[in-house]
Amino acid sequence: MIETIDRAIARFMQRWGTLALRVSMGIIFIWFGILKPLGVSPAEPLVLATVDWMPLFEPKTWLHIIGWWEVAIGVLFLFRRTLRIAIGLMAMQMVGTFLPLIILPDVTFQSGLIPFGPTMEGQYIIKNLLIISAALVIGGTVRDSASVAD
Repeated sequence: MIETIDRAIARFMQRWGTLALRVSMGIIFIWFGILKPLGVSPAEPLVLATVDWMPLFEPKTWLHIIGWWEVAIGVLFLFRRTLRIAIGLMAMQMVGTFLPLIILPDVTFQSGLIPFGPTMEGQYIIKNLLIISAALVIGGTVRDSASVAD
């Protein structure tokens, strides 16, 4: 009886887990991304401080570019055919996401506690390791249509 229930739950999770992960990634990237060009992102000060040195555009313009980039990543995660593009764009975005840990340690770590005492901003960045892992799981399914629900 327990074995039967366990197998049924495992089948359900195998069938729907990757789709749920893709949709979750899509929602998170669209939601957090759109906040930036709308000017209501709590991450705005961190992003602006991170891109302040970048050439070509003003920091606010970079904020909008990053926000729309994230929206694009989110939309692309929603469709199986565009997963490779989503993951590629996300990989590039993640490089920038981790930059504050290096260039703004006074913002991302508590005073005297580098690297073991992140601030709230540091925790916000470090949790992206989970997002990278989720993308690896999703990416591992792009060639196996039998394991991915659409």
